[in-house]
Amino acid sequence: MRLVIARCSVDYAGRLTAHLPSAPRLILVKADGSVSIHADDRAYKPLNWMSPPCTLKEGSGDEANVWTVVNKAGEKLIITMEEVLHDSSHELGTDPGLIKDGVEAHLQELLADRIETLGEGYTLIRREYMTAIGPVDILCRDASGATVAVEIKRRGEIDGVEQLTRYLELLNRDPHLAPVRGVFAAQEIKPQARVLANDRGMDCVVLDYDALRGIEDDKLRLF
Repeated sequence: MRLVIARCSVDYAGRLTAHLPSAPRLILVKADGSVSIHADDRAYKPLNWMSPPCTLKEGSGDEANVWTVVNKAGEKLIITMEEVLHDSSHELGTDPGLIKDGVEAHLQELLADRIETLGEGYTLIRREYMTAIGPVDILCRDASGATVAVEIKRRGEIDGVEQLTRYLELLNRDPHLAPVRGVFAAQEIKPQARVLANDRGMDCVVLDYDALRGIEDDKLRLF
């Protein structure tokens, strides 16, 4: 991973255009090819980014301070450096991956085995469907054959909705899967998370752990 702290401006040209005026920012260049630009007030969410596969070209000559990142769709992220404050590279190696909470992992397994509880006619594509930014808990199809991505949490909060949003953005770029809609599933869903999920067109499902295990009524509550 390469970490660059620089005063820079950023321009995005693709399906839309966006401009970030000059300011000090952190630029992350990861081994998978992704490039993301961060401020100091956005938690983990980048100001702008380019997901892999993409290529980074550093300028030369009079344009040595210009980085151009291009993805397979021809979209461009142009970073103009005014002053580089830090530039370092670090070999992180292969990450062992996220170890899920035991309840979350079991919920995923149970729901995959009983996928029809999401609705009549649902069929499983696979668990842990891999994307460039990590695995989607469950990928399935509804009765109409449309693709559905399911993100499972023990407690559903805004971070989980943001995670599913990123997965949906990537999955909907695949013409073999698109259009893909999202289902945010948890044993408890916080009101703010529900509002955000609904605003983004996702369904929210409250999971009953005992019901999925067959101890109580086996119906999920869909809101």
